[in-house]
Amino acid sequence: MDKPDKRDLLKRAAAERAVEYVESGMVVGLGGGTTALWAIRKIGDLVEQGALRNIVGIPVSSNSAREADSRHVPLATLEEYPVIDLTIDGADEITPALDLIKGGGGELLREKIVSQATKRRIFVADDSKLSSALGERFRLPVEVIPFGWSSQFSFLQSLNATVTVRRGQDGSPYRTDQGNMILDCNFGKIIDPRGLARVLESRAGIVEHGLFLGFADEVVVAGEGGIRVFKSERGKDKAEG
Repeated sequence: MDKPDKRDLLKRAAAERAVEYVESGMVVGLGGGTTALWAIRKIGDLVEQGALRNIVGIPVSSNSAREADSRHVPLATLEEYPVIDLTIDGADEITPALDLIKGGGGELLREKIVSQATKRRIFVADDSKLSSALGERFRLPVEVIPFGWSSQFSFLQSLNATVTVRRGQDGSPYRTDQGNMILDCNFGKIIDPRGLARVLESRAGIVEHGLFLGFADEVVVAGEGGIRVFKSERGKDKAEG
């Protein structure tokens, strides 16, 4: 058996720490990406052991749903449970202000919908995802509808981004669970992420972007020196409440 990758061990440690916040009876948002999958696995283990009871999971993607189903985590939809108690999700880049870039796994639209429906949002990562500014280490995913996608490509280039079409393993354009495409945009350091978010949100054909600004209540980060938990002001208020 192959030795576990060091980064995988850190992702697992961060995810399993976040699962400590999950309590019996909760509706839990099940995030996407490799780190969040570790959280789903841990929740499944606790359900199997009887340590967590009456849990309902709301998966952000088909991948998350398959993983949860394989671990016997009961699943439901947002239509059935429009308010989520706690969501655990991954992040691709994290600033000291706890602003995030997400969407490396291609699930940014559903991830944002689930996050917006959640009372308490915890994001998990290894310490390679920490940066001083968004865009420093990770390209910004922008989800666009297939119709007229090339016009969105040109529009994003006009914003001084280097743009590439995300592709699947077979080389064809990657499609999200919603059937949309993703354009990965290298802006370099994003000086005004909120201003950029407003510009992107005003453009017809752009469905969603990977700027998750002000979403995090808490961020759990694992590194070789241990696990650190960062809380936003809103997250501190919720913890005290």
